Amino acid sequence: MPDDVEGVDPARLESAQIQILDGSTFMLSDPRGDVQEGSVAGLYHEDTRYLSSFRFTVNGATPVVLTSDKVDYYSAAFYMTNPELDGIPAKSFSIQRYRFVGDGMRESILIRSHLNEPLELEVRLSCKVDFADLFEVRHKQVRKGGKGWTEHDAEHCLLSFRYEHSVFKAASRIHSSENGRIDGDDMVFDVKLEARGDWDTTIEVAVHLHDVVLEPVRQQFADDEREAGVVLQKWRDDVPRLAADWDVFEHVYQRSIVDLAALRLFAQVEGNEFALPAAGLPWFMAIFGRDTLITSYQSLLIGPELAKGALHSLASLQGTEVNDYKDEEPGKILHEIRFGELTAIGLRPHRPYYGTADATQLFLILLSEYWRFTKDDQTVSDMRENVMRALEWIDHYGDLDGDGYVEYKTRSSQGLVNQSWKDSWNSMMFRDGTIAEPPIAGCELQGYVYDAKVRTAELAEKVWRDAELAKRLRDEASKLYDRFNEDYWVEDRGGYYAIALDADKQRVDCMSSNMGHLLWSGIVPKDRAKVLRDQLFSGQMWSGWGVRTMSADDAGYNPVAYHDGTIWPHDNSIISAGLYRYGFREEAGKIADDLTQAAAYTDYRLPEVFAGYVRSFSRFPVRYPTACSPQAWATAAPFLWLRIILGIEADDGKIVADPAVPMRFGKLFFHGLHAFGTHYDVTGDGNVGKVELTS
Repeated sequence: MPDDVEGVDPARLESAQIQILDGSTFMLSDPRGDVQEGSVAGLYHEDTRYLSSFRFTVNGATPVVLTSDKVDYYSAAFYMTNPELDGIPAKSFSIQRYRFVGDGMRESILIRSHLNEPLELEVRLSCKVDFADLFEVRHKQVRKGGKGWTEHDAEHCLLSFRYEHSVFKAASRIHSSENGRIDGDDMVFDVKLEARGDWDTTIEVAVHLHDVVLEPVRQQFADDEREAGVVLQKWRDDVPRLAADWDVFEHVYQRSIVDLAALRLFAQVEGNEFALPAAGLPWFMAIFGRDTLITSYQSLLIGPELAKGALHSLASLQGTEVNDYKDEEPGKILHEIRFGELTAIGLRPHRPYYGTADATQLFLILLSEYWRFTKDDQTVSDMRENVMRALEWIDHYGDLDGDGYVEYKTRSSQGLVNQSWKDSWNSMMFRDGTIAEPPIAGCELQGYVYDAKVRTAELAEKVWRDAELAKRLRDEASKLYDRFNEDYWVEDRGGYYAIALDADKQRVDCMSSNMGHLLWSGIVPKDRAKVLRDQLFSGQMWSGWGVRTMSADDAGYNPVAYHDGTIWPHDNSIISAGLYRYGFREEAGKIADDLTQAAAYTDYRLPEVFAGYVRSFSRFPVRYPTACSPQAWATAAPFLWLRIILGIEADDGKIVADPAVPMRFGKLFFHGLHAFGTHYDVTGDGNVGKVELTS
């Protein structure tokens, strides 16, 4: 174990008083419903794999898939038939597997004969459990250092697997409702079917993590489905409804509603339960800083409850000490928290890891926007200490060299090299393709600081009645505004902002989409805002589907590089919000229009990222191969576009609307917007709008 690796301090976790209650269980399988050994598939709960092999065969053969798909985010169905078997013609029987993932996993298996004579089959379910940590699976390096046991019970058709490594303990129990034989780690059923007869069983997988047991409730399978369906339907009933003349936008909205439901986590903080968004499926069903905060901001119109949950959960895990291994400092908002074996025993710093330079500012921005839409003075008052600690981090720990800018440089042996939203290793480049050296002061980080201080000044003045703090924050924001616009501005290429300053305070002169984030923050003078608008829609930045992350004129540009030329829906939604802030309504609507068209090619779901090909080249948007889907801030981007084109703002306890609806969208009717403890209906048609209390 490296010298800088620290184990988990149980007292520290207990003092945070946060517990993930639900939402972090998912299953990946092939089209037959099988989990192939050696693949990344399996049943996962809180970053640990509880099924690493789960294969169904009949008479030693693999069934033939007819069709399979998700039913809802919590269930899937697989329909198959048999290939030609010894003495049995092909398509002699059908197989149905219906899977429900919730508290553990339940699966009903039905075999139906189509023959007019009896049929004997050997049905085998082969199981393995490796208890692999999510990090091990993703890096394809599963090496277990602990001890495992199997304790199978043939009489009750029960497979039990246990694993322990230091403080980490996990177990998986697999049970069948039908009796069968145990053969190694396989369940084997000798099935005798009458002419055109049926056979069925229900498989239950219970998940044990430390002292927590998630076990499917012993009831009818349909009841589980019904219960989960009721939960989903309640979410759909509670969120606002949209009617749009352009049916594509309405479909995208509805898909985003369901996907956001799938991405919710439920956490308990100091005895109170909150819902908040995880980052994305399949690998990021966890609390993140930046992703969770931005998604919550985008989703405020859907309901402020997610924002409130994000604020309370992240505040409970705010940094308290200087810890190099975790890139932690007092007042800092975390980057990511994980609960698997590697973090439990200290081989990974993610419990939690704090390597992000923007989540602290975004925390303050979200708190302000949440308050504007709720007037929840109590929450803002309760979080004053968290806010002050966040401001202290910005001014002290976040400013590594005392120059007034937030910079980042990892101190951890496993830390992220880049700690802004473009967190891949090569995202901070000069125009000639040279990689910038840290500490790096990203441009949007400073915009976020500016916005956070202006917004917090408003809270200080209107909620805390602290005029002195409000004045100090506004003065600091004003000085930052002046210095930033001198230090980051590049006169070349018609004028733009450098993506960052490097260790030597040189302008990292890549032209990037981060300019749009500066518009969102308000740190850009009005005359320069027009210049940025033109740059963002130039042939080098605009692809026809959206704004690229990097100019095609830069040496590092690559339309299929993660952050160096691709198109990110969430990035474009923030750019849209920035254009909207400066009055460029037509351009903001164009981004919403073109990316909504893109979603029509991806089953109305916006993936995490598209390739940056120009529209005339690709004809349809090309999805990045490893993009999460659904991914939270892409899922929530249409909600922010809806707000932008309807011009919805919270103004001193009232909802106002100033629509600029693009022609393709037609008339929009947004029913049941949540704000100030009540609901509103907003109508937008071109530039005509109306706001009414929901009847």
